Amino acid sequence: QEQLVESGGGLVQAGGSLRLSCGASGRIFSGYVMGWFRQAPGKEREFVGAILGSGTYYSDSVKGRFTISRDNPKNTVYLRMNSLEPEDTAVYYCAASRRLNAYDSSQYKYRDNYDYWGQGTQVTVAS
Repeated sequence: QEQLVESGGGLVQAGGSLRLSCGASGRIFSGYVMGWFRQAPGKEREFVGAILGSGTYYSDSVKGRFTISRDNPKNTVYLRMNSLEPEDTAVYYCAASRRLNAYDSSQYKYRDNYDYWGQGTQVTVAS
């Protein structure tokens, strides 16, 4: 059974760092686009970034501060978040897409293109 499980969220002071992890099971991972999204209270779920192979893609709001990486033997994707701001407070979700490929990078930001979702992990940045 395909499953994604996020961990690593918590409370951090502005300017601090956190690393989120997303463990994948079942057939998820190899060849899948792995994405990170976030949802703040009262707002829509928004794209943070994605990774396919060695290629990474980020939203403008996190570019230069967040880094996505993957450990294939461990079936795990990471989201390293530096220079955190109160505006980064949200529930962070990991997602996997079996439909997207390397030529679809412009589509990575649309959540409807993802087939599997984790339960989310809360990140709170205090000012």
